[in-house]
Amino acid sequence: MNDSSTPAGAREYRTEELARAAGIPVRTLRFYRERRLLPPPRREGRIAWYSEEHLARLRVIADLLERGHTLGGIAELLAAWESGQDVAELLGLEAAIGAPWSQETEVEVSVEELASTFPGEVDADSLAASLELGYLRHEGDKLVHVSRRLLDASGALVAEGVPLAAVLATARGVRASADALADQFVELIVDQLLPDLDEPLPPGEPTRLAEALDRLRDVARTVVDVEFALAMDRRVQREVKRIGTARHSR
Repeated sequence: MNDSSTPAGAREYRTEELARAAGIPVRTLRFYRERRLLPPPRREGRIAWYSEEHLARLRVIADLLERGHTLGGIAELLAAWESGQDVAELLGLEAAIGAPWSQETEVEVSVEELASTFPGEVDADSLAASLELGYLRHEGDKLVHVSRRLLDASGALVAEGVPLAAVLATARGVRASADALADQFVELIVDQLLPDLDEPLPPGEPTRLAEALDRLRDVARTVVDVEFALAMDRRVQREVKRIGTARHSR
């Protein structure tokens, strides 16, 4: 079934045939059409005919859904594709923006193992606080700690005589400060480096931005590390002076 707009020899599919070839229900195909994720089919009377391009589009949609994209995000990517932008570049930029910063190793722990790491400190309150902070989470009948390094650091503090309740209380403040730092860096990058992503980007620009964002990860870590060390120096010196003043006043 070909007309003047269909290349000779090109295969065409009825609705049911296309859905079967793409491995999706017919209702899903119709939903994609309603959301304008697919271009209109060729019509011959009441029969809709789809091309290989429609099948390719459905396979792209399936791949993007498998990667975790929403239908709204897919629609934007497909619109960019149709406007001539390189979708692979756009996906690379999106991956660079959304790539995780943390490289922590999760570890399964039992209540008994926690009790061994924090002798006499593990109770219902400490478990609830750890779950609330997100340090621990339930996975079936197991507990998973979000970071081996944080678990070891907490254990080291408790081993030095710091109560676990105090460690967790301090963690709440550290979390708030870390969130505030992250907000500042995100605002800086969005305001100063990222263009209006709703507008078409010139060829090569998504790749350049993705590479710049990747480099800035180490820059951000360096700034936080240096500023924290300098802040500790200032705070410790103030404490040393306070202790010295208190001693001399006796």
